[in-house]
Amino acid sequence: MDNRKKVLIIEDDKDIALLERDYLEISGYSAAIALTGGEAKKALAERCDLVLLDIMLPGADGLELLKLIRNERHLDIPVIIVSAKKADADKILGLGLGADDYLVKPFSPSELVARVKAHISRYERLTAKEGGRGADIREIIEVRDLRIDVAARQVFVRGKEAILTNKEFDLLIFLARNPNRVFRKDDIFDKVWGMDAIGDTATITVHVKKLREKIEDNPSEPKLIETVWGAGYRFKM
Repeated sequence: MDNRKKVLIIEDDKDIALLERDYLEISGYSAAIALTGGEAKKALAERCDLVLLDIMLPGADGLELLKLIRNERHLDIPVIIVSAKKADADKILGLGLGADDYLVKPFSPSELVARVKAHISRYERLTAKEGGRGADIREIIEVRDLRIDVAARQVFVRGKEAILTNKEFDLLIFLARNPNRVFRKDDIFDKVWGMDAIGDTATITVHVKKLREKIEDNPSEPKLIETVWGAGYRFKM
């Protein structure tokens, strides 16, 4: 039985897919490759621990596959977009649809492996922690009209559930557990994404923006997640 963590590579460029697979397997992972949207849909029926997703695919839009993963299959495993599209608008769209990270081509294979390792490790720690929490211990964070049920990974605004992506929830929990403290983007990336100084901190800006849209009364004048200009972000308790 293969107990290695499995990565699904959804990539139409076979050379890139094989390169990713080789580096992942050298690093102790197993990897499956899907070169088309149709192959990807079939592969998603099998177990995997992380998905590397290219946006531009023959036979399917990578972003539509991301919606499939999150909304129809209800998979909460990490998804890293690997794309030649480097505009902020593309990053915002991908991250807003539920991707956990965004890596721009060309990339360093070692950085790709580092991100895969960090996301899988963090996901395992998170699920293990929640699985081990006692039934009589339930962490609830309440601020103004916001209610966070940490164990259930649910967020309610004025009694109505707000649907957050994995990383949006992780970011919110990190800030809410450390109220009134200012965190630089690099610090947040390190603590929430689990990678020190190898990521694009624009990812933080995108996630804060999406999070504000879901939990703030007026996202343009946030009362919960404040921007401290020149310093970072602060959760106002």
